[in-house]
Amino acid sequence: MAEYGPRLYSCCKCRNHIALHDDIISKAFQGRNGRAFLFSHAINVTVGRKEDRNLMTGLHTVADISCADCCEVLGWKYERAYEPTQKYKEGKFILEKLKIVTENW
Repeated sequence: MAEYGPRLYSCCKCRNHIALHDDIISKAFQGRNGRAFLFSHAINVTVGRKEDRNLMTGLHTVADISCADCCEVLGWKYERAYEPTQKYKEGKFILEKLKIVTENW
C-alpha cells in the first residue's frame, strides 16, 4: 500500500502549500466569495495591513492573507475580536474555499 503525505490545501492559482487539513477548526464560515474554512495555522502566506471590518459576527480587526508565491488573496487573519464570544478567532485564519485546492487526498 502506498503511503501519502498529509492532506493539504494549496493556492488555487500556483499550488503553493497553504494549510494542513488537520488544522481546520470549522467549515461553517462565510468568506467574501462564498464558503470558507477557519484554520488554526497557515503557511506560505503574507499578512497584509490590519483593518477593522464589520463582519457577520460583529466588528473584528483583520488582515488579508495572500499566497507568498503568487500574491493571490486567499482570505484573512483574525487579529482581534471585539465581542467576547468571538475571541476564539483571534490569531486564526479564514481561507476561502474557492481560493484553495486539495492535495494528497
